[in-house]
Formats: sequence, C-alpha cells, structure tokens
Amino acid sequence: MAAHVLRLRFALLIGSLRGERRGRTIVMFCAVVAVTAAVCVAVLSLGDAPVAVARAVTVLGGAALLLGFFVGPILVGAVDQLDPRRFAVFGVDERRMPWVLALAALVSVPSLALLAVHVCVCIVAVRLGTPWPLAVGLTVVGVVTTMLTARVGMAINALLLPERRSRELTALFALAIIVIAFPVAVFFASLRWDGQVPASLAALTTTFGFTPLAAAPGALFALAAGSTDAAWVGGIVAVVTMLAVGAAWAWLVRRLLTTTERPVAARERTGLGWFGLLPSNAFGAIAARSLVYWLRDRRYIMNVIVVPVAGVLTVLPLLVAGVPLEIAVLIPVPLMALFFGWLPHNDVAYDSTALWTHVASGVRGLPDRFGRLIPVLLVSVPVLAVSVPLTLLMIGDWRLLMPLTGLAASLLFSALGISSIVSVVAPYAVSRPGDSPFQQPQRPASRGIYGPAVAFLGAIVCSAPTIWLFAASIIDGNAFAPIAFWVGVLSGLVVLALGAALGGRIFERSGERLMEFVETA
Repeated sequence: MAAHVLRLRFALLIGSLRGERRGRTIVMFCAVVAVTAAVCVAVLSLGDAPVAVARAVTVLGGAALLLGFFVGPILVGAVDQLDPRRFAVFGVDERRMPWVLALAALVSVPSLALLAVHVCVCIVAVRLGTPWPLAVGLTVVGVVTTMLTARVGMAINALLLPERRSRELTALFALAIIVIAFPVAVFFASLRWDGQVPASLAALTTTFGFTPLAAAPGALFALAAGSTDAAWVGGIVAVVTMLAVGAAWAWLVRRLLTTTERPVAARERTGLGWFGLLPSNAFGAIAARSLVYWLRDRRYIMNVIVVPVAGVLTVLPLLVAGVPLEIAVLIPVPLMALFFGWLPHNDVAYDSTALWTHVASGVRGLPDRFGRLIPVLLVSVPVLAVSVPLTLLMIGDWRLLMPLTGLAASLLFSALGISSIVSVVAPYAVSRPGDSPFQQPQRPASRGIYGPAVAFLGAIVCSAPTIWLFAASIIDGNAFAPIAFWVGVLSGLVVLALGAALGGRIFERSGERLMEFVETA
C-alpha cells in the first residue's frame, strides 16, 4: 500500500509539470527553488555568527515556518492530493493510512524545500558545537513535526472549510494576516542588533524555545550554547509535540474516512458572496448588505479614502506650527480612529429607500446596529494595525505601543457606539445613490446640524480618561502604558455596547419616522 501511494505521489508531482498549466507551475517551481536557495545561503552564513544570534534567527524562523505550514493550507484553500477520502474506495487499513500518507507527503516541492532548510540549520548547529547525533535527531523531529502539522492543516481545511473558497473568505484571511503579520514585521525590522541580540528579542527567543512552536531548534542551539537543562526541556517538549501532532493527524484521518462530506461547495457556486459567507440571520444579512454597499457605492468609498488622507495631512500644519516631529506623528492614528468611528453616524440616510426592508421584516434593533458596523471594522482595524507600528517606527519608541493602541481602540469603539445612536436620532439628507459624493442636498430639518458634532465630540469626551493616560505615558514612561491600554479597550467596548443597545431600542420605536425621512430627504 505504501509503495502504491508513493508511486502515485511521484506521478502526480511529475504530471503537474506536464499539465495544461505547466507554464504557471514551472514559474512557481522556479520561485520556490530560488527562495529556498536564498534562505539556505542565509542560514549557512550563521555558522560564523555568535550562538545567541544564530539561536534567535533559527528559533523565531522555525516558529514562523511551523505556523506557515499549518495556516497556509487553510488560507489558500488548495485541493489536497493526498486527501484520505480519495483512498477510501480501496479498502485501506485505517491504522496504516495516516503514516502512509505522511510518508507520501515528503514527496512534494514544499517538503523538499523544508528538508533543505532544516539540513542547513543542522549544519550550522554542528558548526557551533552541537554534537552531530543530537543535531540530526532534533532535526528529524523538527521536520516530522512540521510535516505532520501541514497534514493537520490540510485535514482541518477539508473538514471545516468549503472546497471552493469564495473571494470574500480569502479577503477576510488576507485582512487577518495584515492585522497580525505587519505589526510583527515592523517591530522586528526596527530592532537594532549591533552584533548582539536585543534583550527583548532574547527573552522572546527563550520563551519560544520552550513552546511547541520552536522547541526543536531551541534545544538544538541550547546545546550549542552549553545550556544542558534548557536543551533537555526543549527536547522533551519537541518529542511530545511530535507525538501529539501525530495523534491528532491519525484521529483526523479516521474522522475523514468515516464522515460524509458536507455539501458546502454548492453554496459557494450560487454567487451569494457576502450573503453566503456570513451567518444566516438578521445580523448576517444586514452586515452582508452593508458590505456590498460599502464596496460598490462611491459615496462610501470616498469616505473611506478621505479618512487616511486627512489623518496624514494633519502632520504638515503641526510641523509648520513648530510642534516636534515626535509629537506630531502621534496625531494621525487617533484622528483616523475617531473619523472611522464617526463615519456611520448617518448610515440610515445612505440607505435611502432600502431601509424599508429592515422595517418591513421586523428586524430587531441590535442586529441592525451591529450589522451596519461590520464594514467599518473590516476597513478600520487593518488600517490602524498598519498605522500604529509605522508611527512607532518613525519615532523609535515602542513603549507607546500599548497606550497608542488603547487610545485608538477607545476613540474607534466610542465613536461607533455614539454613531449608532445619532444615526437613528438625527439623520440628515445626503446625496442620492449615483450622485456625486460631493453633492450636498438641502436639509429639511435642523437635526443635521448637531448630529455630526455630537458623534464627534461625544467620542472625545468618552475617551478623555484614555487620552489623559496616553499623555501620562508619554511624560512618565511605562508606568501608565498597561493601564492606558486596558482602560481604552474596555471603555470603548462599553460605550459601543451601550450605544448599540440604546440605538437599537430607538430604531425599533422609530421605524415610521425613519421611513418618512428617507422618502422625503
């Protein structure tokens, strides 16, 4: 059975180079080879570096590699050629199938690239003083763990996610990567090595070396550094991790072989887009409709584009007025968070006659309020996640990471909560769908005068404690940083929840008034 699967794997690998898309396949193959060669050269250059430097690079790189092999199949949604269900018709032994497929998984371009990188890491560890038998053993443990982790990711993708990935789901995965990976990359790029490992990075490396993410490379270079106790702990964690991942892979194979496929792919072919991705309830329907509007209506698009531009342009007059650069560059992030939260303060007016679907269907107020905020959150969170680390990179002070994040969260969530109330209490006329976003129609009522101001100033008032703590963090250092973060996040969430609840109650009792407004405005 194992020989048959291996022959099939070789045939699939060779056949992929001869198929209809062989041009694209060859280009991707050459790209993988080039990247692998560059990584191997970089790893081998660590043979002349201090042990601490080599350990930091390999441990953090090993953790990133393990996460990439696990998350990659889930993000990409690629079809697994070694899906255990493909072999169910052959009457194979369920106990042997996991290990046969794991062995066949070694015959692939990513697996060979992984093996090459791990071999180079092993060579560097031996050069730096690790006994070669232990280095080879830990390298084998690391390769097997990573390969089994990739198999687990493939199995989870086959069980839980649709076979044909929608563009909307891929977009959400991409946003998640931006929110997580970009700040981390900017932080590492800002570190100054000066031939030594920064203290914060050394502590992080030690922590990762005792976790399942990078226990094998951690133990490998702990031996090179002469830390026998740390090597023992890391080695035990690495072996236990390998056995645990292997057990999970065996259970998932049995689960795949004994579970009927869910008919999820048919749902993706209907072309429902966001409506097919989000939950099938009032909240999901309103969120999907709002996302469609925000992504296609140029009135919404113009609002989204203006916010980052306005935030960045505020730096220039501050610099002209003599404000120091370290203070001026801190203004755009809170200002963008405030404006992002302020955007939905008149979302009912943008609905125009589409509001009747909410009123006629008897939608409760809370799903309506939260559903309308989803587009703003999907846009604002990635933008702020990119802006915060770039700001700290410019001023070179990462101590402000927590207070600046807390301030942005407080302003964003507080503005969203107050906007949820203002949009149903004081809507005002806006340009009609299809008109120029810069066209301002006449307002039949005076509510449009104080509505935007209340949403804007109310968020600042609710964020006043966080603003004070942020200023204290700049003046007095790290003492106020954690407090500023937690006060900002929690106070913002409280205002958001209260605003959505109160706005929902008003929405339920003001359906006729809102319908009259959108028909006449």
